[in-house]
Amino acid sequence: MADVHGTVGIPGGLVVGSSREQKMDRGVRVRRRRPNDRRVTRFGAAAEPPATEPAAEEPPAEPDSPPVVEEAETTPPPGATAAPPQADPAERCPQSGASPTTSDDESAQLRYELERIQVRGNLRTRERVVLRYVKLRPGDIVDVDDPELELLRYRLLGTGFFQRVNLSLRKGSQRGKVVLIVDVVERNTIVVSDLWMGLSADADTEGNARPLTAYAGADLAETNLGGTGITLGGGMGFAQDQLALRTRFFDPSFLGSHGMATASLLYNDALEFYGNRDVLYDDPSNAAEKVRDYAVVRYRRFGGTVGAGWDLSAAWQAWLDYRLERIDATLPLAASHRRGLDVEPIEFGLNPGLSVLSTVRSMLQYDTRDSPILPTRGSHTTLAAEVSLTPLGSDYPFQRYTLATSKWYELPWDHVIRAGFFGGAIVGRAPIYERFYVGDFSDLLPSRMLGLNMDRRPPPNLLGTSIVEVRYGHYAAKLLGEYRIPLYRGTSAVYGVDLFGATGVYAVASERDLSDPPRGYSGLARI
Repeated sequence: MADVHGTVGIPGGLVVGSSREQKMDRGVRVRRRRPNDRRVTRFGAAAEPPATEPAAEEPPAEPDSPPVVEEAETTPPPGATAAPPQADPAERCPQSGASPTTSDDESAQLRYELERIQVRGNLRTRERVVLRYVKLRPGDIVDVDDPELELLRYRLLGTGFFQRVNLSLRKGSQRGKVVLIVDVVERNTIVVSDLWMGLSADADTEGNARPLTAYAGADLAETNLGGTGITLGGGMGFAQDQLALRTRFFDPSFLGSHGMATASLLYNDALEFYGNRDVLYDDPSNAAEKVRDYAVVRYRRFGGTVGAGWDLSAAWQAWLDYRLERIDATLPLAASHRRGLDVEPIEFGLNPGLSVLSTVRSMLQYDTRDSPILPTRGSHTTLAAEVSLTPLGSDYPFQRYTLATSKWYELPWDHVIRAGFFGGAIVGRAPIYERFYVGDFSDLLPSRMLGLNMDRRPPPNLLGTSIVEVRYGHYAAKLLGEYRIPLYRGTSAVYGVDLFGATGVYAVASERDLSDPPRGYSGLARI
C-alpha cells in the first residue's frame, strides 16, 4: 500500500500578460538618522536615492544616534517661503502619540500613530480592494518592527494582482503621526490555472481494454474582474466518452463587507474502472455473465458549492462551504476480480440510479507565500473537515479529514527547495470520486482532471508492495521533496519557466486493506 515516485520536468506557470519580481528583499528597512537625510522607510525594498543627488556611500552610524522612521523629502514651490524644519518623529513627545522605547540591546522599538493609508500605482485595481487586505486603520499604533507588515506585503503579492508591492512610512501632518504608503505594480490577471494533455490507457463502456487514448483540458480565470478583485473562471475537460465542465466565482469583499464569498457549479459525465485482473462483469444490458477486462460504471454528477470565508489575520483564513450534488449511476448487476490470491466481489462506491450528496466543509488556511505561483519562500497549510449531512438528504454518510502543508526555502544561489506533506482519512461510505486515488499521489500515473479518471492501469509497484492491489482508499499519506531551478521570469504572457526534480513516498489504503490485507504478500510488502 506504499510506494515511491520521482519526476523531473519543466513547469511553465502561464499567466497571460503577467510577470513577477524575480527576487524580493525581506524585512523592514530602519536605519539610524544622519543630519539632513530625509528619505522614506520602506518595507521589503530599499529606498532609491533621489535622481537629482549622486549616490554616495553612507558613513557608519554613530552609536548614540537613535533609529528613526525616515521622512519624505519635500521641496517648497518656487517663490514660497520654506517652513522651518519640523522635529524628527523620534524626537516627538510621548503626548503626541509616538513612544520610541529603548531596550537593553542596541536596537530601539519605534511606535507611531497611523494617520492615513495611501495606495499608489493601482491603475486598474480599485483602492478598496487593496485596503481590504490592509488590517491597519487610521488611529492604530504602528510598530516598524512588526512582522505583520511583511506578511501584509506577501498577502498582497499572494492575490496575484500585483507584480511588485512595497510598503513605506512617511511623516504625517502632526508630530508622532505617520502615513503608510502602499506602492503596487499591477499585472495582467487572466490566468491559465491548469492545462492537461496526454495519453492514457482505459477501457470501453463494455470493459474491454483499449489502446492509448488522448485526453485534454484547460482551466482559465480572470482573477481581478474589472479591478474589483472578483475571480470568474471556468474549466473544461475531455477524455474518451467523458466530459467535465466547471464554473467558479470568488469575491474577496462580498457586498462591500470584510467577508469572502465563493460559489461553483459542476457537471461530469464520467466513467469509472474497477478490477485488477480476472474480472467477471455482468452487464446490466444482458443477463448473461460476461468476462471483461474491467468492470465499468458510467455516472453523471451535477451540483454546486457555496461558501463564506473570513480573514483571521494577515496569514490565517477560515472557510465554511455547503455542497449539494445529484448523482445518476448505471452499475453492473454484479462484478468480481482477483485480489491477491482470492476472487472477491467488487464494491462500486456508488448507489444505483439517482442519489444525492449533501455535505458541509470547514477549512482553516495558513498562507505566508511570497507568490501564489512558483513561490520562493513562505509556507502554505490547509486543515479541512467535511461531513455528509444525512438529515438533509445525503445518501452517503461519511466524514473526510485532510491536512496538507508545504514549505519553500530559497537558497543563496536563487534555487528553491520545497518540502511537503499530505495526510487524509475518510470514515464511512464516501462516493468513489471522493476517495483518495493513487494517480493523485503518483507522478507515474495521470491524476484526475476536473474529477475525471482517464486511466485504468494500476500504480507502478517499484517496491514490490501491495499497492498494486489498491486503486482507491480511505487513508492516504505522502511525503514530498522538490528542487527547483528558475530559468525564466517573463514580463508578458509567460509567468515563468522552472526546471524541477521531485521525489516522494506515498501510501494509500482502504479499510479492507488494513483489516484484511490481500493474501500473497508478507512482511513489509503488505504495507
